[in-house]
Amino acid sequence: MDGLSRRNFVGAMALGVGAGVGMAGAVGSASSAASGSQAASLKPVRARIGHEVQGVLTDKMAAYLARYGVQGVGCAAVIADPSRIFATVEELHQARELAERHGLTMDIAECALPTTNVDEQAHPAIDLGESPQRDRDIESFQTHIRNVAAAGIPCIKYALTILGAVRTGVTPGRGDAMDPTWRLVDAPKLPLTRAGVVTADSFWERITYFLDRVVPVANEYKVRLALHPHDPGVPPEGYRGVQRVLGTVEGMKRFISIRESPYHGFNFCQGTVSEMLQDPGTEIFEVIRYFGSRNKIFNVHFRNIRGHRDSFVETFPDEGDVDFVKALKVYREVGYGGLLMPDHVAITPADPSGTLENFAFDFGYFRGLLQAEAHIV
Repeated sequence: MDGLSRRNFVGAMALGVGAGVGMAGAVGSASSAASGSQAASLKPVRARIGHEVQGVLTDKMAAYLARYGVQGVGCAAVIADPSRIFATVEELHQARELAERHGLTMDIAECALPTTNVDEQAHPAIDLGESPQRDRDIESFQTHIRNVAAAGIPCIKYALTILGAVRTGVTPGRGDAMDPTWRLVDAPKLPLTRAGVVTADSFWERITYFLDRVVPVANEYKVRLALHPHDPGVPPEGYRGVQRVLGTVEGMKRFISIRESPYHGFNFCQGTVSEMLQDPGTEIFEVIRYFGSRNKIFNVHFRNIRGHRDSFVETFPDEGDVDFVKALKVYREVGYGGLLMPDHVAITPADPSGTLENFAFDFGYFRGLLQAEAHIV
């Protein structure tokens, strides 16, 4: 019995049951009022569980996702003509309808600007800044925006990158898991990519050239363009000749200031952003607030790391340096209503590709967090 309850009990014995009940009732009313006021000040939990399919969605994958409580997906459409880098409205409709047959929403359409190394890209002209081909590819991207809008899909995910996601190896993790790792001190001295040397000024020119031409179309057709930042950030002098301008929080802030628009923002990879910070366990929450309060977070890769800028391992979401319970509270605070997606899961002997067993763990973990958070006032 706590102190307040004990005092109520003693008062009831000394003054009579009626007085005690009255006192308890007053306390209960005050407590209820305080609780109601707090609940009224909280925004509802709007985030949902999502998954980014690598490539096109199949019935088998859709059934797997539905089984584990996934609600929304990002995926590509099947493009019948390999010479075309935009999807038609009908192709996008087919991808959306497949998702919906399994109770999923298609929240994001993929495109021909992936997060992979430029040497592996099928259509690299935009990243390479090579006109006139980049102008033709940008026209195709504009067509893709229009078709995505016509198909009723609200968002396109894309990247503007040269190096792709870079890691130096793996580190033993929990049980038999192997955690993908980046240690700048261990980074191999690899040759330049076909992009050659890319200075910060050159990279910003290419980014601005692209945004100047696609953001107005996104505004007109009300399609969100969600960029994935550079993973990971590298020193200012660059790596493999590339200065990664979207590998810092300041670079991300500059990015959204170019062509300011409600349809110009981020695929906010929480893992990638954590990799930019010296102390992600304390710093990430203000970064979420900064971009979330400005409605620049269109999708979240809900990934955790252990470590800091230039030295980290990717972990299961419940064991890294970032408190996911606290992170979810901040997403709720800023009113985020998009998807929470797993990303870059650990490698295990039973699931070396990390696409089934470990993602299922993440889906269950996210589902538990969301259900618990919905009952917190």
